[in-house]
Amino acid sequence: MVIVSILVLWVFVLVAVAYVTLLERKVLGYIQIRKGPNKVGFMGLLQPFSDGIKLFFKEQIYPSYSNFFIYFVSPIFMLFLSLLLWCLFPFFIYVFSFNFGLLFFLCFSSLGVYGVLLSGWSSNSNYALLGSIRAVAQTISYEVSMALIAVCMFMFVSSFNFIDFMYYQGDVWFIFFSFPLFLAWFSSCLAETNRSPFDFAEGESELVSGFNVEYSGGGFAFIFLSEYMNIIFMSSLSCIMFLGCSVNSFVFFFQLVFLVFMFIWVRGTLPRFRYDKLMYLTWKCFLPVSLNYLLFYSGFLLYILSHH
Repeated sequence: MVIVSILVLWVFVLVAVAYVTLLERKVLGYIQIRKGPNKVGFMGLLQPFSDGIKLFFKEQIYPSYSNFFIYFVSPIFMLFLSLLLWCLFPFFIYVFSFNFGLLFFLCFSSLGVYGVLLSGWSSNSNYALLGSIRAVAQTISYEVSMALIAVCMFMFVSSFNFIDFMYYQGDVWFIFFSFPLFLAWFSSCLAETNRSPFDFAEGESELVSGFNVEYSGGGFAFIFLSEYMNIIFMSSLSCIMFLGCSVNSFVFFFQLVFLVFMFIWVRGTLPRFRYDKLMYLTWKCFLPVSLNYLLFYSGFLLYILSHH
């Protein structure tokens, strides 16, 4: 049953990814005062499937100087990591009981760097290598402040299990007394998933398409799927940690869709950051803020525990 449950979860996540791409194209279309995809199916509802079929039936080319094995394996590795992260989703009837969910999340989100680095390096293209180095530096930098913010939130529930957030947010959501942390967390999520305005791995003006520039067909589709899966997962994690974590109600899924919409809204609104400002933002702004919050929360909790 565990295997069946996780397979059903993965199928639904992949369908969700398909429709998030459609939502993104529609929202960007209306932001730019034009219609999004509207030809395939009613209101373009079958567009994601036609895109997927097109990608998987395209010819798979590979550069003659590429490191053949790593070039082919790294997109599969990235997709596999993104799928495994979804095992952390807090179920009542446990598919997996993760008492150390936070540690699992930190391990697997940091492993994602290797997929980006290997795909860029094994392509043996200067553009792909530059894009992957940028993406890796950005991801590693933002992981530090992200981990500290996550630790701040986990101090409230005194456990590493994600489902405990539901029990502790019954009366008040954590976002109400840690709103600056939520903003820092959401910005870090944008940077972690290489989304605009932090999409330096894919700076079209100077790096073509970043680390995935040499990929086509199935390999490109796998990288694309893993990126969008991470977006949906980070949105669900934000809902769990800050917005009540009521996974047994429809409200949770409305919050999730709204946060995914925020990712798209930011992309349609903000211009691309400068790379030095991106690094300045995490090391000089988010890191001190999250450290100060960590000290404040730990001191506050110690005070409460010593007086009870």
